[in-house]
Amino acid sequence: MEDAPTTPNPARETAAPSLPISETFVSIQGEGKLTGVPSWFVRLSGCNLRCAWCDTPYASWDAQGGRRTITSLVDEARATRQRHAVVTGGEPMIFDHLADLTQALRAMEMHITIETAGTVLRTVPCDLMSISPKLANSTPAPEDPRDPKGAWRRLHESRRLNLAALQGLIDANPQRQFKFVVAEPSDLPEIDELLSRLRGWSAGDVMLMPEGVTPPDAQRTAWIVQACLQRGWRLCRRLHIDLFGNKRGT
Repeated sequence: MEDAPTTPNPARETAAPSLPISETFVSIQGEGKLTGVPSWFVRLSGCNLRCAWCDTPYASWDAQGGRRTITSLVDEARATRQRHAVVTGGEPMIFDHLADLTQALRAMEMHITIETAGTVLRTVPCDLMSISPKLANSTPAPEDPRDPKGAWRRLHESRRLNLAALQGLIDANPQRQFKFVVAEPSDLPEIDELLSRLRGWSAGDVMLMPEGVTPPDAQRTAWIVQACLQRGWRLCRRLHIDLFGNKRGT
């Protein structure tokens, strides 16, 4: 890491606020309470976690893209004439200028959803905080070729849950949802235990999403359906996967 400059840097001081962007596109919201709603998506590039099953590795494991100014992003959002914006990643909450972007989108009266793993607490204007806490099934395996020395495995496991941040996001955002990526019935006790340590949420906020990047069949979802019926939670399908497959820009 570079040392902080000892003299003023005019270029740094006058640079327009910007964010690292992997992609932007218009599609329908495929997940959560707003499934089916046409939206403008902006995907930030960079993440503090490395999920084994990450479906957007170009924004985490191999972060791609370039910096764009807040002004250019807002101009693009305005040109789409969409009423809903989804700010996703990667992990949007690790970036200092996130609030600048969402404040500008809100000034255009756009409805803003932020997608986050809930590991970072930041005050950000939004209308729906979509929180996806990472379960143990997300931790990279010891033999993951993307992490030959296990450095990300250790970092991911130490960072994937932050109870203080999760509680802060609940307290600050009356409109929220919890999306848990589940792979096996053995994931359920972990979810139950985590939720027991948090306050202020309701059963209607909790969603179970089958792991994978292909449409799940009835056998893969039967146990999830039963868990939702027993607990009053929701089954969360990926509508964009059902319609378009695992493709960027959808």
